[in-house]
Amino acid sequence: MAENLLVFKNITKTWPGVTALSDVSVEIRKGEVHALVGENGAGKSTLIKTCTGAVVPDGGKIIVNDKEFSAMTPKLSRKNGIAVIYQEFNLVGELSVAENIFLGRAPRKGIRIDRRAMEKESAEIFKRFNTNINPTNLVKNLTVGYRQIVEIAKAVSQNVRLLIMDEPSASLTVQEVESMFAILDQLKTQGVTIIYISHRLEEIFRLCDRVTIMRDGHHIETLDTASTNIDHLVTAMVGRELKETYPARNSSITDDVILEARNLSGNGLHNISFNLHRGEVLGLGGLIGAGRTELAELIFGVKSKTGGEIFVQGKLSESKSPRNSIKEGIALVPEDRKRQGVLLEIDIKGNISMAILGKISTLSVLDKTKEKNIAETYKKDLLIKTPSINQKIKNLSGGNQQKVVVAKLLAADPDIIIFDEPTRGIDVGAKYEIYKLINSLVESGKTMLLISSEMEELMGMADRILVLAEGRITGELEKKDFSQERIMAFASGTAK
Repeated sequence: MAENLLVFKNITKTWPGVTALSDVSVEIRKGEVHALVGENGAGKSTLIKTCTGAVVPDGGKIIVNDKEFSAMTPKLSRKNGIAVIYQEFNLVGELSVAENIFLGRAPRKGIRIDRRAMEKESAEIFKRFNTNINPTNLVKNLTVGYRQIVEIAKAVSQNVRLLIMDEPSASLTVQEVESMFAILDQLKTQGVTIIYISHRLEEIFRLCDRVTIMRDGHHIETLDTASTNIDHLVTAMVGRELKETYPARNSSITDDVILEARNLSGNGLHNISFNLHRGEVLGLGGLIGAGRTELAELIFGVKSKTGGEIFVQGKLSESKSPRNSIKEGIALVPEDRKRQGVLLEIDIKGNISMAILGKISTLSVLDKTKEKNIAETYKKDLLIKTPSINQKIKNLSGGNQQKVVVAKLLAADPDIIIFDEPTRGIDVGAKYEIYKLINSLVESGKTMLLISSEMEELMGMADRILVLAEGRITGELEKKDFSQERIMAFASGTAK
């Protein structure tokens, strides 16, 4: 039997009205890559935070290298060789790569920082990773993939024995994910133990030796990845069988053009023209940087166009701001919900009412009863999991945060909804709920512009797909012509 590096023993943690962890016990073996999976709100992040010192459990023990602790602190965690890389990077953009790697513990010559030693050691780490990153570069100038590698280098420089990665691939391209996997494979051969949290279940089978499934704060089971499959994981995660990945939709697409773009330029785009029909889900495909989000920003008024025209329901749009776009019946569910979609320190009802304060106020005085009733209605209709609409957004899971963003926009009663990466960082069960929500909105007469980096999602949900590359539309596909190969050919500019 392999020796354990870390043991969670009967860990319990409760928040007001919520049991985040209930008597959870999990063993992490030395030298393994151990996956932690479950729906948003299952307790994964809370569990790992108990061993990093970010969360103090109400009960149970944490055992590291046979040493038992009732609670950890960040300092104690680092002392025991534990490092964590969260989905939101903990880097300072204005500092160099080397300065970030050695932040707070820079080598010194007397009272002066020894920059040469710092940069030399950083370069040696990157050489081990077969990665060419200049330690003197500013972090703000790096791609997301390189920032991820800098985070790993920072952990390695501290002689990490247990590396915890929370949704590390959520914002990476396919090539960047493969580069990260190669580095993790190297770390494993060097004896580093890895806990890997991801909603991308196919990654679990590429990378991990064992997988622990959690649901509603409980440990469901731990399995060898070689002895299970994706269908079993999904069923164990959600507590039910998901027979359809993409639910059927009964919608009626009309010839009525609800939005038209004519030779739209600006924000990195060139001469974009297309029609969006009432009742349609129009997908936008393409590689990262192709211009999909940039197109959404132009349509919604986040960025200004330099040329072309937008017509909404046959009328020339004069919108130059998101506020005006909402008045014209357009809503945007942004890619980065935490920075652009919600205010994390505000409660659910305050976030939902944000876009309609004028409608539910009299003489600038907010009608709190209306605000409460609207929030309760959307909590029920969208199945937002929370003990109260007074709960702060930061305490919700990613899937439920996404539902609050949608509720806020639906309260404004838009005709056109732009979804930018609607299921990024969301588990399988919550994805299915978002898909059902999209279908119900379309069936009720709404129209969708759907942006997704997941090709299967795009093909499963869209009625038609426009593919972008380098700021231009390079292809258009009807449902009957959908294929990953065809989309990639247009996206990479190799289509004939």
